[in-house]
Amino acid sequence: MLDNVFYRNVRKPYMEVDHGEGVYLYDTAGRRYLDACSGAAVANLGHAHPNVVRALTEQARKVAFSHLSRWTSRPARELADLVAGLAPADLNKLYLVSGGSEATEAALKMARQYFLERDGRTGKYKVVSRWKSFHGNTIGALSMTGDKRRKKYTPLLLNFPKAAPCYCYRCPFDRRPDTCEVNCAHDLERVLKLEGADSVTAFIAEPIVGAACGAVVPHSEYFKIVRQICDHYDILLIDDEVMAGFGRAGSMFAIEDFGVVPDMICAAKGMSAGYAPLGGVIVKEEIFQAFLAGSGIFVHGHTYGGNPLAAATAVAVVKTLLDDGLVENARNLGGYLLDRLREKLLPFWFVGDVRGKGLMQGVEFVRDKKTKAPFPVKAGVAEKVAQKLIDHGIIVYPGTGNADGEDGDQFLLAPPLILTRDQADEIVSAMVNGFSELEQEFTALR
Repeated sequence: MLDNVFYRNVRKPYMEVDHGEGVYLYDTAGRRYLDACSGAAVANLGHAHPNVVRALTEQARKVAFSHLSRWTSRPARELADLVAGLAPADLNKLYLVSGGSEATEAALKMARQYFLERDGRTGKYKVVSRWKSFHGNTIGALSMTGDKRRKKYTPLLLNFPKAAPCYCYRCPFDRRPDTCEVNCAHDLERVLKLEGADSVTAFIAEPIVGAACGAVVPHSEYFKIVRQICDHYDILLIDDEVMAGFGRAGSMFAIEDFGVVPDMICAAKGMSAGYAPLGGVIVKEEIFQAFLAGSGIFVHGHTYGGNPLAAATAVAVVKTLLDDGLVENARNLGGYLLDRLREKLLPFWFVGDVRGKGLMQGVEFVRDKKTKAPFPVKAGVAEKVAQKLIDHGIIVYPGTGNADGEDGDQFLLAPPLILTRDQADEIVSAMVNGFSELEQEFTALR
């Protein structure tokens, strides 16, 4: 039966959620599903966590909304202090927005205005990103995006340059991680020379590629090389941790494991864990000081950014992450889950790669393991896998276009950080059963 909601896919039938508890969601018929992708790598504490429910209720009784152009609040200041203590080095100022696309859009504009405030450099405005990346759905964020989501809106987008992806399984330079010279990182310098670094404000990248490719982990030296290039050409490094941040990849911020300090960190999803819309840009003191010494005003803002209810929610989320050791759980249990997935799924002829870090993992499908040839997009492999896993009580986040911009199928696995070993085994068992049922069907697509 049709209703009046304009869904993303207007032809797709949707399950109706009734309630959630821990890592599980329940539909209106009472069937239980393990939320193995946390919606979209959002519900890091699972569903109906008592600490967060309590914080939401208490704050709603006080004041739910006040606008940051006029009011600050105790929750907003407490959240900023918490984040400043957790972010690397001197990234100690938090600009609050309402979600991930707003965070990357804010970073784009902040980078532009930073150079205006610092030394009046009006010619710097471009942001370099990578192909096979996703940075959000607003026009600026989509301009920085390098995957198929941008295609229909290309005439509306800014003509921002793109560097090569850091995609070891499908290396654009046909190299191997153990013998390569990290060409994908050095490709940033090629782009800067072609474009002219004087026109570029920043380079933006996810430390672990999320929605565009399904948990692609870069070479261990990738970000060290990128940091050196950014410093040499006087451009900012924007670390997009909308998905990976706040414990998802086994560190509070995934960039920490690569041994570099970015100039900005974009955060959202895990910061409030789905209990309230919230995002933010964490910036270095140096950037903040340029605004303070210059005009004093960042010409940007969103109505709901940093409202007391969302901020109080995030304070409860971050404190729970710390108190319950959930970042460590993501690292340790993530390693266990990844090993089990590789052991059980790689024997299937249509599974090309199983990868990831912490509890941010991906499975890529191919019709030929030797050549890594993808299934054609019209076969709908990723969605078929996702639907089959739903039949087995597991929810994953499917994606397409990762191989060449059209073809290619994968899914992202990003369960809540409260996941237990038994629940990890439940995921693996369901996937083995589902993949076994799909094996014959997919053989016809070879």
